[in-house]
Amino acid sequence: MPVITYRDALGAAIREEMQRDDRVFLMGEEVAVYNGAYKVSKGFLQEFGEMRVVDTPITELGFAGVGVGAAMVGLRPVIEFMTWNFALLAIDQVVNAAAKMLSMSGGQYNIPIVFRGPNGAALQLGAQHSQAWESWLAHIPGLKVIAPGTPYDAKGLLKAAIRDDNPVCFLEGEMLYNTKGEVPDEDYVIPIGKADLKREGDHCSIITHGKMVLVAMQVADQMAKEGIRIEVVDLRTIRPMDVEAIAASVNKTNRAVVLEEGWEVCGVGAQVVDYIQRECFDNLVAPVVRVHQADVPMPYTKSLEKAAKPDAAKTIAAVRKVMYLD
Repeated sequence: MPVITYRDALGAAIREEMQRDDRVFLMGEEVAVYNGAYKVSKGFLQEFGEMRVVDTPITELGFAGVGVGAAMVGLRPVIEFMTWNFALLAIDQVVNAAAKMLSMSGGQYNIPIVFRGPNGAALQLGAQHSQAWESWLAHIPGLKVIAPGTPYDAKGLLKAAIRDDNPVCFLEGEMLYNTKGEVPDEDYVIPIGKADLKREGDHCSIITHGKMVLVAMQVADQMAKEGIRIEVVDLRTIRPMDVEAIAASVNKTNRAVVLEEGWEVCGVGAQVVDYIQRECFDNLVAPVVRVHQADVPMPYTKSLEKAAKPDAAKTIAAVRKVMYLD
C-alpha cells in the first residue's frame, strides 16, 4: 500500500471527488495560483481550471456565504479556510446559514458544503492562531464535525464529507500535514460518525481524536514497556460521536483517560465523560481523568507553549492515576 503524507491524502480526496462529480469545486484564499497555503491543492488549477478552483480575497465571511449559496442551488463546494482561527470571521455563514437552512426551509434546501482547514496549535503562532475549534462547532445542531488524525482517515473521511448532503466542518491538524501513513490508491470512503480502534488493550482506554491520536499511540508504546496495555479509541468524528465505540472500550478496560487538544471548560472531553458516566458507570473502577490544554490563551514563548499543551508525559501521568500506580 502506498505511504503518503496527510497533506497528499487530503489533496487526493478532493481531486478524486472533483474528477468524479463536476458539481464539486474548491474555493478559498490562495487555493489556485499558489497551490494552497499548505499545498493541498497543488496542480488543481491546471487540471480543473479557474471556474472550479477559485482564489478569493481575504474575505472569509464573503466566500463562505458564496459557498452556502452555491450549495443551495445544487453545487458541492469545498471551502478552504487558511486556518479555522480565521473562520471566526465567517462563523455567521457556518452557524446561522449552513447549519440551519435545511430546518428553517422545511426540508427544501440541503446544504452539501465542506468547510475545511487547519485547526489547533502549531509552533509559536500565538494565542490568536492556536485554538482548537472542535467543541465550538460541535455544539451546533445541523453541523457535522470531523477531526482525522491519520492520512488514511483524512482521505476517507474527506471523501465522505464531500459526498454528504449536510454541512461538514473538517478540521485538519496543522502539525499533521507532513505525517505519513498507508493510504490505498483505490476509492474508499469512511463512514461519518464511526470511531476507530487504533490499538487494543485491556488495562485502560484513551479516548481521543485529531493530532492527539499520535500522542495516545506514543503513550501506549511507552506504557507497554511496563506491561500496561492501553486501548486507543480515535473518535475521528466529533459530531455525531460514536458512543457505542466509547462504551465498548471503557466497559472492557474499566478505566478511561480522555485526551484532547482543546481547553477544559465545555470541551469535547466533557461530552465524552458524560457519555462514559451514562453508559459505563457501573463498570468504572476509577474516576475518568481528562488531559487537555491549560486554561489560558496559548503563550507564544516556546517553553510556556510547551507547558500549556497536552502531551505524552501528562497523559502517562493520567493513566497512572486511574490505575492507582502513583
